[in-house]
Amino acid sequence: MASQLYTRAFNISPIENRRLCINGTPWIWHLLEECVENAWEYWSVVIGLISIVCFLFAALPQIYTACQNGRVDQALSLGFLLCWIAGDLTNFVGCYLTNQLPIQMVTAIFYVNMDIIMISQFVYYKLKNQKMIKCNKSLKNFCIAWIVVCIALGVILPCQLLLRNQEQSTVIERSNNSLDMIEMSGFICGYISCVFYLGSRFPQLYKNFRRRSTEGTSYLLFALAMVGNCTYGLSLVLKMPATKSIRALYFLHHLPWLIGSFGVLFLDIFVTVQFLLYRQHKERQAGVVALEVEPLLVNEEAA
Repeated sequence: MASQLYTRAFNISPIENRRLCINGTPWIWHLLEECVENAWEYWSVVIGLISIVCFLFAALPQIYTACQNGRVDQALSLGFLLCWIAGDLTNFVGCYLTNQLPIQMVTAIFYVNMDIIMISQFVYYKLKNQKMIKCNKSLKNFCIAWIVVCIALGVILPCQLLLRNQEQSTVIERSNNSLDMIEMSGFICGYISCVFYLGSRFPQLYKNFRRRSTEGTSYLLFALAMVGNCTYGLSLVLKMPATKSIRALYFLHHLPWLIGSFGVLFLDIFVTVQFLLYRQHKERQAGVVALEVEPLLVNEEAA
């Protein structure tokens, strides 16, 4: 009985059920290798897939905006991007080591891919704009290091997924009463990713406040991130077991990822407020300029 509670709370299916999911939804089983047997679990997966779609397309509006003005390095904070990818990398490691839901693993990989696109674009325009003045040697070194990291990620991530599938049959043999060192390391990575996620918004909030503007930044980046974080957290909540004896265990198992998703959602509300305030400020400034120019045009016509 203890083994069943453990496997249920920690998302581990018995080996025979992993080979054949009799009562589960077929398309989810074949796509994610997750046995979904009730409506709550079904909607948890569907909402989780919506979260993936939101994060997958979140970068596209910002990429388009950057291509239009070519000043992404002036609009986005480097600290924001670095904290974001650091959070996504530790999130992936934490999900892998603690055997999180398959939907979380897939989402973590999409997170990293989006970060690679965003930071690659940031470095490209930073180098391009820097060449107009003076080429910075440290920036070149950073670019080379980033290319090496991207290549390493392209090799490591698929290998980690293959190893995870091979080792899945041995997970159930872990201790049912205590966490081993691998799981403990995973939870530490989960909480570290939570800190990075929460800390990523503060550099961008400060940059917007210092510029008194959000020009060059696409609000859809943060809007889709808000929807993605909301649906991501909701998918975890819907997956919560009905049995009270293991509900607390499930909650503690997913606590870092719940804090990360809903915490960033809360901070993105402040980013939204900045977009509204600075847009109104820009419109008022444009109105004042129009009022100053209009009398001059009238005087010229009278003359």
